[in-house]
Amino acid sequence: QVRLVESGGGLVQAGGSLRLSCTASGIVFTLYNMAWYRQAPGSQRELVASLTTGGSTNYAASVQGRFAISRDNAKNTVYLQMNSLKPEDTAVYYCNAYQKYRAYWGQGTQVTVSS
Repeated sequence: QVRLVESGGGLVQAGGSLRLSCTASGIVFTLYNMAWYRQAPGSQRELVASLTTGGSTNYAASVQGRFAISRDNAKNTVYLQMNSLKPEDTAVYYCNAYQKYRAYWGQGTQVTVSS
């Protein structure tokens, strides 16, 4: 059974930082690209950051320079370091493990940024 378990969300003031973690089980972690998505109320789910098995990263323009995605293959874990948080970063953040024809999702973790 594949599980992606996110943690690290919470309430933070604008300008603050949070680090999200997502630990995977039931997959060969090193064979999967990893990504973080977010969904704010009334909005579509959007890609925040991705990290391929080869180490290539991609970021949404809105988080470029503030967020950083990384992975620890020994721990089957992907991280999202979020700095200089803004109220518009408030959303449920989802972890995603994907290959060309397969993808798995976590249950999400709430991030709320107060102004």
